[in-house]
Amino acid sequence: MTAIEVGAEFGPSSWIDVPQEMIQAFADTTHDHNFIHVDPEMAAQTPFGGTVAHGYLTLSLLPAMSYEVIPHDDPGAGMALNYGLNKVRFPAPVPSGSRVRGTFRVDAVRQEDWGRETTMTATIEVDGGDKPVCVAEVVYRYYNL
Repeated sequence: MTAIEVGAEFGPSSWIDVPQEMIQAFADTTHDHNFIHVDPEMAAQTPFGGTVAHGYLTLSLLPAMSYEVIPHDDPGAGMALNYGLNKVRFPAPVPSGSRVRGTFRVDAVRQEDWGRETTMTATIEVDGGDKPVCVAEVVYRYYNL
């Protein structure tokens, strides 16, 4: 087990499939029906050549990825909560039918009376891609129990 300390890296997670059905369900849930996500014929005319996942859909997969690869049995980890994001970028698209996975690097750990706050860089890649599809600075809080 690797402790949650500055410089530690976790992952990559398992691959997660991103089929058109998932993209459509996300569009329906968020009311974001931009054609680039839901209309294969129109999306085929764009530089992407087909539909792509919403950036926020890609971002929303971070909890599943982090839960799989970040240790839960780290001494002193306590109760973990997603506290928020400092920065998020979507450098490349996630084509419909592709798959993604994530890695996490611990950038900072700050001890507090209530526990600790950890800042990590999360990087999501698409299978076969040459650059990340999402890079986010995520903040987790680990509360003492």
